Amino acid sequence: MRARRLLILAALAVVALATGASAADRMWVGFTDDPTFRFGADRQASLDLAARSGATIIRTVAIWSSIAPDRPTVATDPFDPVYRFDDLDELVRNAQTRGLETLITIWGTPVWANAGVGPQRAPTDINDFRDFAQAIAARYSGRFPGYPFVRFFGIWNESNLSTFLRPQFDASGRIVGAAVYARLAAAGYAGIKAGNPAAQVAIGETSSNGRQQHVAGATDAVAPGLFAELVARADPKLRFDAWAQHPYPFPVNRSPTQVVAWPNVTLTSLGRLEASLDEAFGRKGIPIWITEYGNETRPGEPRGVTESQQAAYLPQAIAIAQRDPRVRMFIWFVFRDSPNSAWQSGLSHDDGSSKPAFSAWPTAVAPLDARNGKVTARGGTIPTLTVYLRDFCANNPTGSAVGTTTRVRVPGRLVGVAQAQLPLALDCTVHVRLPVTIKRGKTYVATINLNVGGGNAARRVITVVGT
Repeated sequence: MRARRLLILAALAVVALATGASAADRMWVGFTDDPTFRFGADRQASLDLAARSGATIIRTVAIWSSIAPDRPTVATDPFDPVYRFDDLDELVRNAQTRGLETLITIWGTPVWANAGVGPQRAPTDINDFRDFAQAIAARYSGRFPGYPFVRFFGIWNESNLSTFLRPQFDASGRIVGAAVYARLAAAGYAGIKAGNPAAQVAIGETSSNGRQQHVAGATDAVAPGLFAELVARADPKLRFDAWAQHPYPFPVNRSPTQVVAWPNVTLTSLGRLEASLDEAFGRKGIPIWITEYGNETRPGEPRGVTESQQAAYLPQAIAIAQRDPRVRMFIWFVFRDSPNSAWQSGLSHDDGSSKPAFSAWPTAVAPLDARNGKVTARGGTIPTLTVYLRDFCANNPTGSAVGTTTRVRVPGRLVGVAQAQLPLALDCTVHVRLPVTIKRGKTYVATINLNVGGGNAARRVITVVGT
């Protein structure tokens, strides 16, 4: 019961911080690169480099068909003997040790779940997907020692492309992929929340471009803006915490400022996408996660940009995302080029030598660290801040006493000091109550020093704006 109460508190705290964020001047930023971070021989050293570069999150793809090659006896059991989670377990642990959050995107149907018609096709029984989503979320719910809490999940990769979800069109040319995806998203969301109520779940993960009709001989792809509208039409009450988008430029040699025709969606189209999502789902302020973005370089990609162009485009792309108050996450694809991948957008070559963009990344992301948050609080209130301490969970169990010293300043003077021993929550946070009453129109800077018996120490600087 105590663990459940902590889990519920953690869920409420995460939601409170997300809704109180000011603009997008704080984001979770990082990389998706399974060949390097999950399977590479030097994955530990690569994660060290990523963490030192200013990354705060790593995205990975959990391929259902690989993790569950046979039907499990109890599919909702995160420790059913059929499941093969070893490499994912290691990645999540390695990320936590370095203070990195993890985003797990679930994709790929096993042969036993859809009569072997391919990982791109939905399961025959949608409850099979729900059960797997529950199992993976429960495994990383923080309830089981040695299995870290995972805060972020995504449902299906690039759901508007037949490369990852089939069919997109039926024999008469009617778009059917969106309705298929709506069922996947509903089942995935329900399963994840059943396994870990505090997890945040994004749907969509849509690619930047597609078409509005089938074209013979071309890969079936539905334009993302249209796809989102049709998902909403299929299930107007679909529940989710964010819409995930991959706003790559296309062709690949275009800049982040590229303007494309709606319903395609690149970085400059995010505002149009947000308005469309709000209208389609009847909601206001739906958050956006950019869960893939990158610029490919030549000569690896002959049609790509030069390495110097990539270095110039990277901060431009992040700046565009930063100006959008709804963007809560920005993930670059990939950290390092791989000889086994056709995508050459890494910040390093496949031999580990750096491209110019490797030096551009830390400067671009340093001000955005979501762990040093910026929130709003109503005048006349005494706010409680969520402080992220991911690496504290690597050495300390839930409930460990975290020592905190909080100093609050307004320009030119100290206005409050407090010390407290606070419990480490299931989701690797503590909740610090400020020692001041917020005044409307004033900005406060809270510097919080934290330590715990396992030897971890951290310093967080959180800005609070009175409204």
